[in-house]
Amino acid sequence: MNVLKKTWWPTLTALSLAMTGTLAHADERASLEALRQTTIGLIDALVDKGVLTREVADGMLKQAAPRATATDPDAPKPETTAAGKPVLRVPYVSDAMKAKIRNEVKEEVLTQARAERWGVPNATPSWVDRIKIDGDFRFRYQSDRPGKDNTMPSDYVAAEGTNKNGLSRAPDFASSALQGDNSLTPTSSTSDARERERIRLRLGVSARVADEVGVGIRLATGSATDRVSTNQTLGQNFNKYQLFVDRAFVRLDPADWVTVQAGRIPNPWFSTDMVWSDNLNFDGLAATGRWVTQGSAFSPFATLGWFPLREQTPPNRSSRWLMGAQVGTGWDVAARTKVKLGLAYYSYNNLEGKVDQSYVLGTNSSNQAVVVTGPEYGQYEYPTGLRQKGNTVFETNPTSVDTSPLWGLAYAFRPLVLTASAELTHFSPYSLLISGEYVKNMAFDEASFHRRAGAFFDNKSPGGKSTGYHFKLAFGSAEVREQGQWQLATSYRHVGSDAVLDAFTDSDLGLGGTNLQGYTLGGSYGLYRNTNLGVRFLSAKTIDTPLNQAVVNIGGQTVDFGQAKYKVNSLQVDLNVRF
Repeated sequence: MNVLKKTWWPTLTALSLAMTGTLAHADERASLEALRQTTIGLIDALVDKGVLTREVADGMLKQAAPRATATDPDAPKPETTAAGKPVLRVPYVSDAMKAKIRNEVKEEVLTQARAERWGVPNATPSWVDRIKIDGDFRFRYQSDRPGKDNTMPSDYVAAEGTNKNGLSRAPDFASSALQGDNSLTPTSSTSDARERERIRLRLGVSARVADEVGVGIRLATGSATDRVSTNQTLGQNFNKYQLFVDRAFVRLDPADWVTVQAGRIPNPWFSTDMVWSDNLNFDGLAATGRWVTQGSAFSPFATLGWFPLREQTPPNRSSRWLMGAQVGTGWDVAARTKVKLGLAYYSYNNLEGKVDQSYVLGTNSSNQAVVVTGPEYGQYEYPTGLRQKGNTVFETNPTSVDTSPLWGLAYAFRPLVLTASAELTHFSPYSLLISGEYVKNMAFDEASFHRRAGAFFDNKSPGGKSTGYHFKLAFGSAEVREQGQWQLATSYRHVGSDAVLDAFTDSDLGLGGTNLQGYTLGGSYGLYRNTNLGVRFLSAKTIDTPLNQAVVNIGGQTVDFGQAKYKVNSLQVDLNVRF
């Protein structure tokens, strides 16, 4: 109300003075009378809308009316005519000035009306404007066709038998079940084709608590043990599906140049899916700083992050965590050419394997060999629920008795990653999108492996490769969101067994993991707004043998598993809907 008085009172007073008294000219009298009526109508409208009370409006009209002044003997005498009548002088208000006054008052009223939602049916409270809900749904048909000459899973089981060398890059291919005759039957498959229908649902809610504070939550389908996929396979006898907390974080923007996120946050790194899967979210804390100079073609940035992987649980589990740092810049090379560069260094701590000393060999009451474990047994394991496949692993419990192996990582991981992307819009309305990434594991060291693995592996070399690279090319709409938009894309990836941790990389090419080289061809087409159809063909095969040159004797025959291989082709057809 004080704002209204300060803004409109001088205008209303001037209008009131102009509309009162006896006018010297009839045309001026008619014009000002119309202005007077307009002003009175405006004040009445403000009363009807609840902006002014009737008492305040009446007071404003009363104050604007002409009134007698107190007698002052020193004051100048009012001017009179020859007949003794007072002379009233009314300021002249031009038509342009009256129009300007009307427009100013009208604009102020409309501004307040929009802000306070005058006359809007079922007007919602203002806090609703700070809430945003979005999500997406995907229906996928997927066909996976393994290579006909893939090494059979029975060979993996045999290689991990009594003739094992304790090294592997696909330990889960050797999973088996003990039969009644004490034989082992494989429970995995490397040659069976598979067709399935899958769905993905993600529902996110974000709230702007204040200009500097926001909160984000997202639910998604998937599995509690698969962090790099949010797919739910159909065919569960009509069972209901679970929704998991995929994101839950707070975002702070204390200044224009810095952002801090804490909780289960979106990927804070500039990267491709060779290092970090598109479906991966991070638990922990990350901060990003940006430096933007007016008129500069460069926009540098830097990101720091700390993420716990495993809580310390004395006495048998030490903590594991990931730390990372990245610097980079955006670069507007020209009006139609934009480039982005980033250099990142990641460090995994306490993740590499060591020989497990917390067990001894003994015998039971039947004089059979058994393993007696201590409280720290298994602390160096790279567990099934975390790994995909591809990283070189070794048995941290390489005993001569028939026990389930515990697999640990042969190498530590300190990947150095260079990422680049470019967007060229010379072909408007289409864009050419190019991205590339190169990675090298700076902690790849065979001597370190031998120090940690123990005497059993003194004469065994884990092998492996420490580098990887990835290229992607896309042409069409930068993002397929509207009907008729389209995009074609192709990519090639060559990622060595121990270039990056296989747990967090892409889960689609070669059905996930590292030690893979292959390509992807695909495209998408907008059927309707926010609805598109996508098709992808993926083909990949192993780079190094998954069994690390294990030579065993099977049925009197010597088999060199250094020639083991695995290949798979996949077809994905997606119907995507965003909301």
